[in-house]
Amino acid sequence: MFWDKLIAKRVAAFESELLQKYYSEVENMYTQMRGWRHDYRHHIQTMKVHMANGDYGEIDKYLDMLDDDLTNVETVIKTGNKMADAILNSKLSLARKQNIRVKAEAKIPVSLTVSELDLCIVIGNLLDNAIDACMELPEAERLIRLYMEMKGNYLYLAVTNTAAGTKKTHFKTTKGDGHGLGLTRIDAIIKKYGGYLTRASEDGAFSTEVLLPQ
Repeated sequence: MFWDKLIAKRVAAFESELLQKYYSEVENMYTQMRGWRHDYRHHIQTMKVHMANGDYGEIDKYLDMLDDDLTNVETVIKTGNKMADAILNSKLSLARKQNIRVKAEAKIPVSLTVSELDLCIVIGNLLDNAIDACMELPEAERLIRLYMEMKGNYLYLAVTNTAAGTKKTHFKTTKGDGHGLGLTRIDAIIKKYGGYLTRASEDGAFSTEVLLPQ
């Protein structure tokens, strides 16, 4: 009984810390987006001045700068699920800042019975692990692929990332207790909803596939 309460307390603390982290990341992304929109009028005025002066070269430079800036804050995925949009765009934005190439496609056209908290934990941990693995590689080799859609009555989620090392048959973490608990929570959530999870490791790549009932 004592150990059950201790474990439950530890899991609750982990989930609370995780949510605060994710909300902070999402809020940071939205703050950047609001800031860019706020400055939009100033950008237009600046380009009008360059136009009036005939400084077309400066306009080209300014547009390139704005394009780079907008790329860092734009929402790249619209799944149809607000929580999924928030966590996916937050994590993929963080990945790009680490010079990780990202290829993502995600659609959730229906409401889910999976709670937002549980969905947040699964997606967030999978992408955190993928980012961590990519950071062990040279920038040119970093890649994350994400695919999410409904397959019948199941939400299908697949995350594949490049990784250092060779093929593995056992999946244990060396990243510390928090990281290991994240993997455990993913497994527990899949079991809770009667879903399915597979992990596969090949030379230079690691992939996870998840099926969660609608």
